[in-house]
Amino acid sequence: MDLIVKVKQIKGVCPTYKVGDSFTLRAGYKLVSDIPLCMHALGSLMPYYNALRVSEPAVWGLEGKEDKTKAYIHCPDASDLTGGGTVTFEITRLGKSTGPESPCG
Repeated sequence: MDLIVKVKQIKGVCPTYKVGDSFTLRAGYKLVSDIPLCMHALGSLMPYYNALRVSEPAVWGLEGKEDKTKAYIHCPDASDLTGGGTVTFEITRLGKSTGPESPCG
């Protein structure tokens, strides 16, 4: 199952993303992006990307209030203290995988 990761909201100023930016995490452990990616933000996705490929966001307490099929996480920047920007990502599961299931594959 593929995941679309979209920038839903930015609190403060993010030097990398703007609202509406998106990238894809493909089954088979492939990241597809036409935009620059922030390593700190990717770090916040790491604990969840594999779990979200195989289960609903509610299993992990990540579901949205209005749309329970979408997951929400944010980057670790403490924008109020750093002058940076905290980005909230909306993650949508796509119905079919477009890549191999094995990371070697």
